Amino acid sequence: MLHDRRTASFIDPQALARLAAVPLFARKPMLGNVSGKHASPHRGASVEFAEYRKYVPGDDLRRLDWRAYGRSDRFYVKEFEADTNLRCCLIFDTSGSMDFGSTGITKIEYARRIAGSLAYLAIQQGDAVGLSCVADRVVRTIPPRRTPAHLRGVFNILEHAEPKGDTKLAARLHELAETIRQRALVVIISDLFIEPAELKSAFEHLRFRKHDVAVFHLLDPLELGFTFKRPMRFLDMEGGPSIFAEPNDIADRYQAALKTYLDDIKTGVLESAIDYHRVSIDESYEQVLMRFLVGRTRSRGAR
Repeated sequence: MLHDRRTASFIDPQALARLAAVPLFARKPMLGNVSGKHASPHRGASVEFAEYRKYVPGDDLRRLDWRAYGRSDRFYVKEFEADTNLRCCLIFDTSGSMDFGSTGITKIEYARRIAGSLAYLAIQQGDAVGLSCVADRVVRTIPPRRTPAHLRGVFNILEHAEPKGDTKLAARLHELAETIRQRALVVIISDLFIEPAELKSAFEHLRFRKHDVAVFHLLDPLELGFTFKRPMRFLDMEGGPSIFAEPNDIADRYQAALKTYLDDIKTGVLESAIDYHRVSIDESYEQVLMRFLVGRTRSRGAR
């Protein structure tokens, strides 16, 4: 599946081989169109018992439980859980601020590795993957499909995505919440440089539409530590004015504002039941994804 090296330069096959040992699960029941690894809200033909139901005329007589009849002298049908596939919708932030990086990798390059790896893992296990590149508008989108040829298309879009423009992530999330028709695993990869209150509203909209929402919040170590040593001109990478400042004069106010912002984000994701992962981009993306996958094995979709 990874034979096209030119379009998958951000993919590490060895890391994928290690990550593939842990399945990607949804936390909520999914509505798929074929059999798969994920819980479905409907009854089906898996080996996992669901419940007994009273027999009604028209039921298949082969599904009658004769032991239950022997105990109760009543006819019951034994029902089993259904397993299905999922739609994984990747929302990929391509706004200008994603072009920042102080450790040899920019946020958008890091995001490519996460998005590309998740796309590969999902399609490998039979799930469908879609991709939406968003900035001040939806720059590019392709609907979920589950073929290897479609995966090459996802890789190609990720490879050529350019970070530019303003961030209007909340508005785009509201838009996508209305256009993603069936419940899906929605994975947002962004630096989330918007007001936490707007973000919480968008998250609640996605959850209202019964999507399982996961967020990778990418931050550079310099954004977290603010370890500048000399006067600097700080540029707004999304077109705003620049500010010349002495870091020591503003470090306390910056850290206080950052703490308030991160606390508000944390409160919003907790109240919205979002699978949230704050990531410093000097961390191995493989470890980040492994934590994500393992965390989902423990919370695999309750029906």
